[in-house]
Amino acid sequence: MLDFLAENNLCGQAILRIVSCGNAIIAELLRLSEFIPAVFRYRDRADQQKYGDIIFDFSYFKGPELWESKLEAKPELQDLDEEFRENNIEIVTRFYLAFQSVHKYIVDLNRYLDDLNEGVYIQQTLETVLLNEDGKQLLCEALYLYGVMLLVIDQKIEGDVRERMLVSYYRYSAARSSADSNMDDICKLLRSTGYSSQPGAKRPPNYPESYFQRVPINEAFISMVIGRLRSDDIYNQVSAYPLPEHRSTALATQAAMLYVILYFEPSILHTHQAKMREIVDKYFPDNWVISIYMGITVNLADAWEPYKAAKTALNNTLDLSNVREQSSRYATVSERVHAQVQQFLKEGYLREEMVLDNIPKLLNCLRDCNVAIRWLMLHTADSACDPNNKRLRQIKDQILTDSRYNPKILFQLLLDTAQFEFILKEMFKQMLSEKQAKWEHYKKEGSERMTELADVFSGVKPLTRVEKNENLQAWFREISKQILSLNHDDSTAAGRKTVQLIQALEEVQEFHQLESNLQVCQFLADTRKFLHQMIRTINIKEEVLITMQIVGDLSFAWQLIDRFTSIMQESIRVNPSMVTKLRATFLKLASALDLPLLRINQANSPDLLSVSQYYSGELVSYVRKVLQIIPESMFTSLLKIIKLQTHDIIEVPTRLDKDKLRDYAQLGPRYEVAKLTHAISIFTEGILMMKTTLVGIIKVDPKQLLEDGIRKELVKRVAFALHKGLIFNPRAKSSELMPKLKELGATMDGFHRSFEYIQDYVNIYGLKIWQEEVSRIINYNVEQECNNFLRTKIQDWQSMYQSTHIPIPKFTPVDESVTFIGRLCREILRITDPKMTCHIDQLNTWYDMKTHQEVTSSRLFSEIQTTLGTFGLNGLDRLLCFMIVKELQNFLSMFQKIILRDRTVQDTLKTLMNAVSPLKSIVANSNKIYFSAIAKTQKIWTSYLEAIMKVGQMQILRQQIANELNYSCRFDSKHLAAALENLNKALLADIEAHYQDPSLPYPKEDNTLLYEIAAYLEAAGMHNPLNKIYITTKRLPYFPVVNFLFLIAQLPKLQYNKNLGMVCRKPADPVDWPPLVLGLLTLLKQFHSRYTEQFLALIGQFIRSTVEQCTSQKIPEMPADVVGALLFLEDYVRYTKLPRRVAEAHVPNFIFDEFRTVL
Repeated sequence: MLDFLAENNLCGQAILRIVSCGNAIIAELLRLSEFIPAVFRYRDRADQQKYGDIIFDFSYFKGPELWESKLEAKPELQDLDEEFRENNIEIVTRFYLAFQSVHKYIVDLNRYLDDLNEGVYIQQTLETVLLNEDGKQLLCEALYLYGVMLLVIDQKIEGDVRERMLVSYYRYSAARSSADSNMDDICKLLRSTGYSSQPGAKRPPNYPESYFQRVPINEAFISMVIGRLRSDDIYNQVSAYPLPEHRSTALATQAAMLYVILYFEPSILHTHQAKMREIVDKYFPDNWVISIYMGITVNLADAWEPYKAAKTALNNTLDLSNVREQSSRYATVSERVHAQVQQFLKEGYLREEMVLDNIPKLLNCLRDCNVAIRWLMLHTADSACDPNNKRLRQIKDQILTDSRYNPKILFQLLLDTAQFEFILKEMFKQMLSEKQAKWEHYKKEGSERMTELADVFSGVKPLTRVEKNENLQAWFREISKQILSLNHDDSTAAGRKTVQLIQALEEVQEFHQLESNLQVCQFLADTRKFLHQMIRTINIKEEVLITMQIVGDLSFAWQLIDRFTSIMQESIRVNPSMVTKLRATFLKLASALDLPLLRINQANSPDLLSVSQYYSGELVSYVRKVLQIIPESMFTSLLKIIKLQTHDIIEVPTRLDKDKLRDYAQLGPRYEVAKLTHAISIFTEGILMMKTTLVGIIKVDPKQLLEDGIRKELVKRVAFALHKGLIFNPRAKSSELMPKLKELGATMDGFHRSFEYIQDYVNIYGLKIWQEEVSRIINYNVEQECNNFLRTKIQDWQSMYQSTHIPIPKFTPVDESVTFIGRLCREILRITDPKMTCHIDQLNTWYDMKTHQEVTSSRLFSEIQTTLGTFGLNGLDRLLCFMIVKELQNFLSMFQKIILRDRTVQDTLKTLMNAVSPLKSIVANSNKIYFSAIAKTQKIWTSYLEAIMKVGQMQILRQQIANELNYSCRFDSKHLAAALENLNKALLADIEAHYQDPSLPYPKEDNTLLYEIAAYLEAAGMHNPLNKIYITTKRLPYFPVVNFLFLIAQLPKLQYNKNLGMVCRKPADPVDWPPLVLGLLTLLKQFHSRYTEQFLALIGQFIRSTVEQCTSQKIPEMPADVVGALLFLEDYVRYTKLPRRVAEAHVPNFIFDEFRTVL
């Protein structure tokens, strides 16, 4: 019969593909369960209130039209719904595909069974497949994996969450309209079961059998699979565990499969007492906590509680006397084997001859160790015992007492067993690779010795004093030929023949009285030794390695191992060289990967890489978690060093009196520093002893692990310092900003110095790590803060700054800001609020309007530069950009609302435009015309002023930041500054040339040069924030005239001061000149330049008309409003860096030249 798994056996390949797919689906479900968006869980009230109206469970399907009409009635809900869709559609689709694949899996399995029954596979029926060893295994696995999938989904992704996700997918995707969509079936299969994985939650009735029966499966198939599992040892494991007391461990995989598959036929659990007794006697006579898949544990005492037959059958096992007996037995076994293993691990004990002579003894010791570890780890696990169940608690306490359970001792046993296994495996692999060569060597040596003896007895050799003996000579020649004829491939025959040859050599020594000649005796003894070695060598078989692999399986501890993390970390802290022993334990854990990967590999499935990557990644994360104690301990020592260096140790001056030498020596503190530094280098040595290790398919380099660990610890501490250091009290009398920045600066400096100090002892690039990580923390926080302003948010898993190995911690917000950078920005905006302060441009300083005290100045930005570095300033700048965009968008919607939808305002504007056109003319009776227009529109200016001033204030802050960045860039990186400046000039020149003559080159669409250089220039402060276009705008009617009216409406609130320029008249009606000018300027910059032209023309006309009117008086005087308007034009020209003729086009230049002299 064809091999069942052969490439051309369609029947075998089909079921193999299904099983391989099953393992991949479970890995995907486990992977996704860590990425469930928090909103679907409704963890906090805020989420529930915000998204409650757009996230539905299956009640949605009762009347989708009703729900959708509710949504359509409220535009803000529609907007939120759209935003939610954009942010979550990708991850929801991924979840849906996983759910769909579960449904597809069972449909495929059912179709395969139908095909078998209908005879699609020639000569194959369900019965014949179950007779075949591989077929039997695959059919059992196929059903078992389906059960595991359903259990994993219910355990990791709660029912409500699944329903909400499926409904969201249904609403947001196009799939619902397609005819081939099996959405209904998927929803039926995965609707909520009422099960909750929270500890202490009640189990729903008929769970999980009703859940398992949602998709019907061929009953004959289920009962045949259960029959096979009950009677056969389908994986032939018993051969690896010859001792009868190890039988339940040998059959553990099969027992787990049987446990899951019995839920497909619950009648057995309920009523078939004989079958259940048979199952319990065979699989669970001495164990009741089992691992069903990759460390998911189940306690049968709890799981089988609702089933009468199962519960009765299990009572014998759970009888307290049996529990006591098993516990004491494993306590004794573990003590005995631990002593044995420690003996084996002594230096020089495991030699090649000793191993080869004692293979059965060593394997038995390994079996005992692993069985004891398995039993004790499973039966003392917290996860397997529900604290509210009195009976389970009682059983567990009984075990803990009788097995004298001590987690440290159990962990030590696991460590030593892993180490012992590792050494044995390495020795065996080495011996196997050298087996052939050694055999040939011994054979050659033995046959040469025989040939030499034959020569001795020929009597030809003069010196040997042995009489000639032709019989012996021929006999030895024959023996030499016999030894040469031994064949390595046929081990049994060769072994037998070798034993006979040894006997013959012993006999010849006795019968021919050859003992008298020592030389001959020596030759014979040597040959016998070589033949013995040949027998040993031929016993080195691959089977031993396979048995060790089976016996050493640790997949049951995939999740339980976490209990020992603190013990591992403690032992590393006490003795860093412990890491080498842990390496063997991690490798032993990695063998758990064989279970899910075996079938995927056999099927040559493309999923192999992603599944092995997932499990290997999980394991490597665990290794990192354990070893993180090393960087943590290093940082604890570091903090002490910093404290000593900054507070206790005094700097030694360049000259000092010799009698003061003792005071400056400070031997005590210096000894402390040396001791702590030594401790740090010992930790480093510990982790570097681990050697590069392949964990699953991921290569773990200890140096990289150490560096990542140090980065992780640094990120944790710096992020916490930034979070804690920048929390402000808005009610404080004077602002806390500067003191807090100084304090935080000192903390950051401490970290920086400690890093500089440690780098040589740990052999890492301190400055590089410091800059990379601090910039990552700040950029990540800026990104999270800017998410507030974005529709499509950047999730953590999409962020280029967030990392899984070195995660940046997230803290719960303390006010409206999400992160410290938002709090810093809002605090700066609060203290420089234009309604409270007055900004004096020449001094770069803000003063309080009422008290005239200095509030803050450009020193603030150099302080931020010292504390947060260039990244901090840059991040602040980016955040301000987002805020300006938000303000401008709000402004546009306000403009629509209060101007374009108000008839009276529009009529006023229309009348004014008719009165002042053409703009080149002079308006007669100007005061009356202007002021009546202002009076009619009075109500709209308050909100208008607020919006403009906010934008202006942020622009001033952006200018200050650009100044500070540019200043520090020219100081600290003058080459970079010069290179950027020149490159920028050259690029601009090229672009200008292209616009004059389009045949000249210009960067293409896909060329990122301009974006990249812009980012560099912004980081170096070589840009003008006033020239930036923040938003795209459409045409707005009356825009220039509204802004002109706004400006002249504000002028009466200001007065001219010779020293300070324009200042506010009354603090009760606050207007600050610089933010006003910059705000207007920024606003006009967003629109077409002809609007600016028209705006300037209106101001020019206003100045000319007003001056014209006042010259008719006897003593002409320059009106205050005209002074204000002229100063506005002056500032406009100064800020935009435009030539003065732009303004002179609208105002005669003599007025410009003279107006200050008149004042």
